[in-house]
Amino acid sequence: MTESLVAIAILLGLVFARVPIAFAMALVGGVGFALLRGWEPASAMVGAAVFETGLSYSLSVVPLFIFMGNVLAGSGIAHGLFAGADRLFGRMKGGLALAAVLSCGGFSAVSGSSLATAATMSRVAMPPMRKFGYADSLAAGSIAAGGTLGILIPPSVIMIIYGLLTESDIGKLFIAGLIPGVLGILFYLIAVMVAVRLNPGLAPEAGQSQPMTRQDKLGVLGTLGLFAFIMIGIYGGFFTPIEAAGMGAIASLGLALGMRALTWKGFASACRETLLASAMIFAIIIGAEIFSAFVNFAGLPDALVDMIYEADVNPWTVVWIMVGIYLLMGCVFESLSMILLTVPVFYPIIVQLDFGSGPLADPEALLIWFAVVVVVVTEVSLITPPVGMNVFVLRSVMPDIPLTDIFRGITPFWLADLVRLALLVLVPWLSLCLL
Repeated sequence: MTESLVAIAILLGLVFARVPIAFAMALVGGVGFALLRGWEPASAMVGAAVFETGLSYSLSVVPLFIFMGNVLAGSGIAHGLFAGADRLFGRMKGGLALAAVLSCGGFSAVSGSSLATAATMSRVAMPPMRKFGYADSLAAGSIAAGGTLGILIPPSVIMIIYGLLTESDIGKLFIAGLIPGVLGILFYLIAVMVAVRLNPGLAPEAGQSQPMTRQDKLGVLGTLGLFAFIMIGIYGGFFTPIEAAGMGAIASLGLALGMRALTWKGFASACRETLLASAMIFAIIIGAEIFSAFVNFAGLPDALVDMIYEADVNPWTVVWIMVGIYLLMGCVFESLSMILLTVPVFYPIIVQLDFGSGPLADPEALLIWFAVVVVVVTEVSLITPPVGMNVFVLRSVMPDIPLTDIFRGITPFWLADLVRLALLVLVPWLSLCLL
């Protein structure tokens, strides 16, 4: 266990020294494994991690879902979602901010990526909000927070990776994320309403709703249809999640071409962005596999389980400690790194905990509930200073908005996330009732 703690300290030091997390994990894990077992076994382990990850059939779902989201982003469908949400809320005070949250939820349902959602919707929603006099803090905060829904509402790349790490049913993970995702949208809508009520200067008076074009209506219907196609296909047993990724990618391409909304330049951009994002994710996964192999060989998970048994700690106390660790890690790590770094250590502990005879008595249900908790607390990290990846994505699109304004605008959404997190931890039924 001592070796693992030293390795984690070194890893944190490398991260603070701005070494990319993928290379930091691979370096610390590979060298640590070599010091414990020898350089030849370590070389074999590293080679196996690279080879097996690169040729993993299960991981083929990642670039396919990313491609689907990039095609939809490049085809302008996000504008239709915002226009549709604007028709619902545009005549309410703070209506455009409400529309931004709802359209972020809709776009995340087909993109599976928080960063892609934040980047795309900032280009769509920020200009009209600025035009009608919304405070930059509320406008930026609603988009940055709404973008976090991309890692929970299915199809979620983070959920897929969690399922691969824990050998959980990915289809059930998708279903489990539906109600928490809807709750996230509702809580964010309430946060906007409360914010503009407490500070009316954040938004102008109601009445800025914009008309929807035929293209916008087709975008809304197409997005809803694509989401239903994927979920009904998986939940109805017509195809597996991996097959759903391929079907979704083809369907999104057909939808964009049918709407005549995708140019050759947009298609090339979608392919390029998919390659870059997939390469980054695979590099982080390989680094995490190497680091996890070292940590498991060093005995950290087993040592932690033994400590919990010896201390006779209440299972709920263990869960809240893990939640606290995630909140702290969110200040310095981005979401995917957090998942890959912690889940291999935490999930062996979770499955050993005794939660009595309730819904968490079933090990499969327990892992699915824990997945929802982990993803939601990871969502919080996306808007937690000083890192807050969604904040920096928004800043890259709108460099004239100070970071202090964005973080100020995020505060009500961050508080809403904490309430939702507590609710999902204390009421597991919310995550498991659709299974």
